[in-house]
Amino acid sequence: MLFIHAHLVTMEPVQPDQTAPAGEFVCIPDGFLQVSGQKISAMGPMSQCPNPDNEEVIDLAGKKVYPGFIDAHCHMGLAEEGLNFEGDDLNEITDPVTPHLRGIDAINPLNQSFDEALDAAVTTVVTGPGSANAIGGQFAAIKTSGRNVDRMILKQPVAMKFALGENPKNCYNDKSETPMTRMATAALIREQLQKTQRYYDDCCKAQEDEDTDPPDFDAKCDALVPVLTGELKAHFHCHRADDIFTAIRIAKEFSLDYVLVHCTEGHLIAEDLAEEKAQVITGPLMTTRSKPELRNATDKNPSILNQHGVKTAICTDYNVMPIGLLPICAGMAVREGMDPMQALAAITIYPAEIVGISDRVGSLKTGKDADFAVFAPDCDPLTIAAKPELVVVNGKIVRR
Repeated sequence: MLFIHAHLVTMEPVQPDQTAPAGEFVCIPDGFLQVSGQKISAMGPMSQCPNPDNEEVIDLAGKKVYPGFIDAHCHMGLAEEGLNFEGDDLNEITDPVTPHLRGIDAINPLNQSFDEALDAAVTTVVTGPGSANAIGGQFAAIKTSGRNVDRMILKQPVAMKFALGENPKNCYNDKSETPMTRMATAALIREQLQKTQRYYDDCCKAQEDEDTDPPDFDAKCDALVPVLTGELKAHFHCHRADDIFTAIRIAKEFSLDYVLVHCTEGHLIAEDLAEEKAQVITGPLMTTRSKPELRNATDKNPSILNQHGVKTAICTDYNVMPIGLLPICAGMAVREGMDPMQALAAITIYPAEIVGISDRVGSLKTGKDADFAVFAPDCDPLTIAAKPELVVVNGKIVRR
């Protein structure tokens, strides 16, 4: 397909020079975008547009094209609406340490939330286990169009889920089991990471010395090895400031590539997070303070963090919020002082960079996946009335 006369909002950063300050993004007011297979094969101003060669040509007549939106943290497919225990696969609460669990084994792509995501131009989600366990399991980045999760995977695993604060405490306090305190939650995480380090060292010795036997296979340790080696990001669920600092402390002890998820009290310690060069996924916004650790929650959080130079994404934490409200959450951040383009970046290029999938999605660029949405010229996609006129995923039109 060849899309012509499009206003391309690429979300590709402008390289800073004497005329272009950092933090701005490339826009092409009258451009073209060419799709070949599942990729963007060419794009640029109309003056460079190639002659169509047996292609479907779509004249957008000045309509705006944005990269597909990305929810960097949710539980889509694992928590089904309208069902109780039968459709709830968020947490395996028989064991507080379950790094070997894979979110993709519980995702149901036929859940209606996937259709609602596409209706709102959300084309990629990062989804996985909940936060009842100190270590919950593996998250995956998947596309929202499809019926077979194996064909929807963008990256698996994309992160390992850790959780601090009230959720593990509440879950296991009801069972009178460890962890019942924040100390115990942190201790369980450290203990499993230390076991994994020993397991990994023993595996390396066995590879280097044929006379050394490898350790017995351990599924938990095996799943955590990429986290220790820096190949897999550690996503820490944390709301309160003290839990945020505990996540950073543990990450430093084991040299983990970490991301702070929710970071509800981040606005209270924004300078510290900027100094740590922390990467943050905020949200959900627009919710009640349903538990004690949310008492300092504010919709100003992403704006304050962003203004302090903290790379910030915005998520729905579906099923806490409907997935279709992701762009509205970004709009709420604008209302609370966030620059509109930074808010748009918080659901496109920033989550892609934070999660580690920006080579495929998050912006419009030649060679990236053809995931994008078309809006009317005068339509702000971050407003409640906005609706995409066309959505493309992997080079196929899925909404029209």
